[in-house]
Amino acid sequence: MAKWVHLAMAPNSTVAEMWIDILREEGLQAMIRPSDAVSFMGVTAVECRVLVVEEDLERAREVLGDDAK
Repeated sequence: MAKWVHLAMAPNSTVAEMWIDILREEGLQAMIRPSDAVSFMGVTAVECRVLVVEEDLERAREVLGDDAK
């Protein structure tokens, strides 16, 4: 079973979804931490934790660059 680890805090769910799309396009597994996915009509204005599979962490940081800090 994959171990999910914290990659970055996105400022909101829209940005988190964009980051996840970018990571997935690179073949990396990524998701918003389930407890952060609470939203109103599909969008949340609060920070969301973006998670990746532990073995993809370094590559994910490279892909997102400064955004992943």
